[in-house]
Amino acid sequence: MQYGICHLSIVPLRASASHESEMVSQLLYGEHFKILEERVHWSKIRNSFDGFEAWIDRKQYMKIEEADYYSLEENDLQLSSDLIEYITDESGLLMPVALGSVLNFADNLGHSYEGERTKLSISKKENLINTALLYLNSPHLWGGKSPFGIDCSGFTQTVYKLNGFKIKRNAAEQAKQGEALSFIEESEPGDLAFFDDNDGVINHVGLMMKDNYIIHVEGKVRVDRIDHSGIFNAELRRHTHKLRVIKKII
Repeated sequence: MQYGICHLSIVPLRASASHESEMVSQLLYGEHFKILEERVHWSKIRNSFDGFEAWIDRKQYMKIEEADYYSLEENDLQLSSDLIEYITDESGLLMPVALGSVLNFADNLGHSYEGERTKLSISKKENLINTALLYLNSPHLWGGKSPFGIDCSGFTQTVYKLNGFKIKRNAAEQAKQGEALSFIEESEPGDLAFFDDNDGVINHVGLMMKDNYIIHVEGKVRVDRIDHSGIFNAELRRHTHKLRVIKKII
């Protein structure tokens, strides 16, 4: 088995070994992974944090030793806690890193970071919404995980990650976690609401807030009303997503 780490700001993960393939997720700076398969220009990887598997351009990561991989596994992760900060590389050049980037291996890469950081340790549930609000107006990007572009499940996963909780990458996988609630009134800020399409496939997720509001990604990270039918967009004056279930993950 071989191992790697993302040494660039934000790197796309593809559904197949091609730049024309769908971007299904991203790696942020410092995320580490196992290399499952190697081709001439591409590698199939499994992200350590959530087990997500996808293809990455071999020019967009660095290999690390097995001991380094397991050292990262065993130690609390240190995360960038600013929307955007900068790494100084070994040549003295600046490189931007986004909120949620992992800083543990920066010194090993010859990089220095002087911004705010937080440990990947469990915080209070009520902090989830404060973190979520940092992403307000971030544009929707399928497969995205950063303030420069994020999808609905990348949003919920990263918000939970920044508060010390691990959840899966995709909405349908996240919906398998936690305890289902019977009514909206039972929910607390930070619980996850899931929505499905006409075929019953879960295709959307957001974080519950107080007073029947939800923060989610629809065109951008935004706050809307939610009721027993689903998400109500006041600007459009209609429901945009059909509620399937609310889950208490924490």
